[in-house]
Amino acid sequence: MLFTLKKYIGGLLLPLPFLLLVMGLGLALIWFSRWQRTGKGLITLSWLTLLLLSLQPVADFMLKPIEESYPTWRGGKPVSYIVVLGGGYTWNAQWAPGSNLINNSLPRLTEGVRLWRDNPGAKLIFTGGAAGSNPVSAAETSARVAESLGVPRSDIITLTSPKDTEEEAAAVKQAIGDAPFLLVTSASHMPRAMIFFRNAGLNPLPAPANQLAIDSPLNLWERVIPSPVWLMHSDRAGYETLGRVWQWLKGDSGEPGKQ
Repeated sequence: MLFTLKKYIGGLLLPLPFLLLVMGLGLALIWFSRWQRTGKGLITLSWLTLLLLSLQPVADFMLKPIEESYPTWRGGKPVSYIVVLGGGYTWNAQWAPGSNLINNSLPRLTEGVRLWRDNPGAKLIFTGGAAGSNPVSAAETSARVAESLGVPRSDIITLTSPKDTEEEAAAVKQAIGDAPFLLVTSASHMPRAMIFFRNAGLNPLPAPANQLAIDSPLNLWERVIPSPVWLMHSDRAGYETLGRVWQWLKGDSGEPGKQ
């Protein structure tokens, strides 16, 4: 119940739904009350905010500091395990396998497979339970996509019970104990994930994937025209900021044993 409530409340506080709620409140004040100036102000403010969050310079300015917390993994001491955290997915057997991994999930998996190839003999661990009425879990979906890319099933471990990152950390701890491992998740999610895994008594090696914030050259029109692509970047920044606030409220310090 708490998990579902957290998802609903957190979802409503993200930029797009929150600003639409503010606009709706403004419209209600204009149409059904005497507070028309307040309603116009709310609509104007929320519209301007939505416009700014849909521009590349603003969105990526917010997201880049979060994503740069950990660099891309360039190699080091070989590891025996590579943990790839679950994300958005569905399951449709008629689709190309990779199409079942939505948004952040496919870049995580491809980075996991790349690291698996760089670490001969390592096991790929996929995490994530079943979402909604899907007959297949997130972990199993990732495993099937990895198999389609040439990873033998004997090199794959699935942890199908966790619903969120905190539960994923506990499941990994139970599965591999104190063995060193590479932790693969989205670059924006890595700071929170590292806190959860360290608090579980683990010492993950961060291997971020799915970097989104762009500071390399772009066409001018891509920078100045509002786009849902950049709004998604703002959404990621907002989502991870809310997640970190939730960790702080729970007393998660990021240092083992200090909560």
